[in-house]
Amino acid sequence: MSISHNSSPFTEYGIPIRNLWHMLLYAWNEPSFSGLVTPNEVESAPTLDTLFAIVLTRSMQQRMRIGLGHAYVNVAKTLRGVRGRINFSESLKRQTFEQGEADCEFQQFSANEPRNQIIRSTLLKLIQAGEFGPDKTEADRLRHRLRWLARNLDGIDLIEPTPALISRLLLAQNDHDYQLMLSLCELVLQRQMPLEAHGIHPIPELNRDNLILHRIYERFVANFYRIQLKGWEVTAQKRLDWHTGETNDHLPSMVPDLVFQDQKTGQLIILDTKFAQSLMENQWGKPIYDSSHLYQLYAYLRSQEHLSKAHHSASGILLYPATRYAFSERIQLQEHLIRMECVNLAAPWQEVERQLLSMVESE
Repeated sequence: MSISHNSSPFTEYGIPIRNLWHMLLYAWNEPSFSGLVTPNEVESAPTLDTLFAIVLTRSMQQRMRIGLGHAYVNVAKTLRGVRGRINFSESLKRQTFEQGEADCEFQQFSANEPRNQIIRSTLLKLIQAGEFGPDKTEADRLRHRLRWLARNLDGIDLIEPTPALISRLLLAQNDHDYQLMLSLCELVLQRQMPLEAHGIHPIPELNRDNLILHRIYERFVANFYRIQLKGWEVTAQKRLDWHTGETNDHLPSMVPDLVFQDQKTGQLIILDTKFAQSLMENQWGKPIYDSSHLYQLYAYLRSQEHLSKAHHSASGILLYPATRYAFSERIQLQEHLIRMECVNLAAPWQEVERQLLSMVESE
């Protein structure tokens, strides 16, 4: 079934930016968040970088009004006197003792800390490499706002942020606004960092946006069902046991994206999200389902059959995004029903939510 697009700007994969914003809010556990950007701004944003830049600048401006976050950071300074620990080797090398000074290392409660450093560095990355659409006047105006904000963060060091550093800070983060800003910085960084390796055996070029959208899609679906699906127990990333007679460390992990269990009937559904084409061509050009997707879901279902009656008749869903064609297919394999379903991410957002809910509730 063909799917029609509306007039909202689209990402490279045919997902309206408006819908991707909703997906991001669910992925960040903020489905009702709307304080920093209006629906009209989301609708009219020509690119993802435009939307990220608007939200990041407003979040940081709001934070600056109440005061930047501070943290204890390691500082090394030459002081007239002693503070913290004396760095004797450096002091002797630079002969600071002869001048009545000492090279000291100590901790200081400062705004020049990793969170603010990441945000300022990300603002500079957006200024240099952000894609803000075909309207040069509007793009220049947005870059001017980014430069103004970066200048107002003078005194905050520029660093080279890494996904690992941002992930560590997000795990330890309690400030709501910094969680949002760091999540935005993570996406900007992921969109801009190269994925190609150089050397004797180069890795084939990977599609950066595909990888990013895959993660967003997976987290969005999980959090949407956890928040919106009533009457079902929803478990994300549940590790399944192979139930082998002997321990084998070489077996791959079985971690489906979602496991649903009806709280009244005990019915079980295992769902895996796939940000990929549902059909691929075989050697004769015939469209077939991706065998690896089917084998994976089939292994999840069959390996748990003996645990209970509900497990013996559990069903599985492979959930694909669809922006051009909709489909819904069912295959009965022994006691298990396997469904290939899609959610139309180009539809109005209320329709996207309705499709996802009906997919489980109609079982």
